[in-house]
Amino acid sequence: MRLRRALLRLFFRHLYTTLAWSYDAIAYLVSVGQWAAWVRAAVPAGTADPVLEIGHGPGHLLIELGGRAIGVDPSRQMSRLANRNLRRKEIEPRLVRARAQALPFRSASFGCLVSTFPAEFILEDRSIQEAWRVLRSGASAVIVGNAQIRGRSLPDRFAAWLFRVTGQYADLPPGWSEPFQRVGFQMARENVALPRSDVIRIIASKP
Repeated sequence: MRLRRALLRLFFRHLYTTLAWSYDAIAYLVSVGQWAAWVRAAVPAGTADPVLEIGHGPGHLLIELGGRAIGVDPSRQMSRLANRNLRRKEIEPRLVRARAQALPFRSASFGCLVSTFPAEFILEDRSIQEAWRVLRSGASAVIVGNAQIRGRSLPDRFAAWLFRVTGQYADLPPGWSEPFQRVGFQMARENVALPRSDVIRIIASKP
C-alpha cells in the first residue's frame, strides 16, 4: 500500500510538471472521455464572482468560466499550458503561480473557490485556513475529489478496474470533514450523477 501511494505521488508530481504536456491525453484516456464533464461538475449553479481556482492545470475550467476566475497553480509547466489554452479561446489569462497553503490575495476577496481532483495538499490545515481567509462570508469552496465510472461498455469497465487497482476509487477518508469544520466551514457532500459516472462534490460553506 505504501509503495503504491509513493509511486502514485511520484507519477502525479511529474504529470503536473515534467509531463504536463501529456496531461490532457492521460486524463482523457483514464476517464474514457469523461474528464471534461467531471471538471465541469466543480461549478454548481449560482456560483458567485470572483472565482478562485486552486490547481488550475491546463486551464479548462477557467475556459468554462469564461474568464471570470483567477487560477492558482505552483507548476510553471501548467501555467504555460493554461496561458496558451486560454489565449487560443481569446480569454485573457488571470494566472498566479502560488501554493494553496500561501495564497497571495487579500482576505475576503472571493465569492467562490473551486478545485478539481487536487492532490493531498487540499486537506492540509494551512490550505483550509487559507481558503477560509480568502473567501467572503456566505461563500463556498467546491471540491471535486472523486469520480466512479458506472458505464457498462468494455472501455468503461476496464477504466473502472484500473481506478480500483490504483486506489483512485477510494471513497472519502474517515473524518475527511473534520479539518474543515475545525476552521468553521459547514460541510456537505453531493453525489453528481452523470450519464456514465458519478462524481463526489464537496461543498465547504463559510457562514
